[in-house]
Amino acid sequence: MALSPLDDYPIHQAAQVMRHVATSDRNFYDRYYFNCHAGTDELMLIVGLGQYPNLGVTDAFACVRHRDLHRVVRASRELGADRMDTGIGPFRVEVVEGLKRLRVVLEPNEHGLSFDLLWEGTIPATLEPRHFLRWQERVMFDSVRLAQTGRWSGNIRIGGEDIPVTPDRWQGTRDRSWGIRPVGEAEPPGIQAKNPGTFYWLYAPMQFDDHAILCIVQEDERGRRLLEEAVRVWPDGREEEYLGRPDYRPVYAPGTRDVVEAVITFSPPGGKPFDVLCTPILPVHLMVGTGYGLEPDWRHGMYQGPGPVVQGVTYRLPHDAARMWGLVDAVGRFEYDGLVGHGLFEYWALGPHPSFAE
Repeated sequence: MALSPLDDYPIHQAAQVMRHVATSDRNFYDRYYFNCHAGTDELMLIVGLGQYPNLGVTDAFACVRHRDLHRVVRASRELGADRMDTGIGPFRVEVVEGLKRLRVVLEPNEHGLSFDLLWEGTIPATLEPRHFLRWQERVMFDSVRLAQTGRWSGNIRIGGEDIPVTPDRWQGTRDRSWGIRPVGEAEPPGIQAKNPGTFYWLYAPMQFDDHAILCIVQEDERGRRLLEEAVRVWPDGREEEYLGRPDYRPVYAPGTRDVVEAVITFSPPGGKPFDVLCTPILPVHLMVGTGYGLEPDWRHGMYQGPGPVVQGVTYRLPHDAARMWGLVDAVGRFEYDGLVGHGLFEYWALGPHPSFAE
């Protein structure tokens, strides 16, 4: 055991120093996620920063979709003893006021993307249902997450172009999750090779003028519901309203699993059901360059050496469209009862599912 500065705070949850987590599972992680957009197809910026205590690694990425550009800057280093140090090369996340305001920074670098942004939540940070999933006896997911909608201020620089970010236009969603999910170098599959490889997923935090709706749907290859969330949340802290079991009906582009629109039906207990029409405005293929799993040499939690190691990846659309597949984070437009809002429309339809005829 060894102490770190975090041990001086009265926050211990186990008979361990704070640099050690209560499980020895290699896949334990602790992570920030942010997105920034103007509710249009102009630009979407996605930022993630994670720590992997049992792998001894911390890493970060920023991915921007702007016009025909898909650009990623990513960095990794050894985690070390101080888990309060979020700096990874040019990246850092600063908690200005817990659960309300955070600063997210990518300092100027040689890869043509930088920013200095301040996040301010527009609803209280909301705890989502615990995500637990066991495959062939192995616990693959056991995590919790908070979600929040908010506004941004600051500046983004792409190449030689400065983009002022003001809260009257620029909004987004963020989450913080921690627990167990697959990270780091790939393990031998063993009996996991029998898994059908299904990930049928929707994550849609939506921001309207005076409230937000947070929605999650995950199903397995037989259509069984594994995880769901459907709540309406108000900025003044009123208790969120449970909206029942969400029914998700996506429409795919012919011959693909790219969603062109979707309807989510909410059925509040004792209330009137309502439909939300969802339209992806600007899709970002989150698994391309960011560490979410496509590149064998760069995955979240993968050891890259003492570091910091900083890399840049740039693709152009439609020239590099064949690379763009997997989990999609899109700027989403959401409409119901005459209201229009925007937020994140995140989806993935991998493997077999009863909704597919193929």
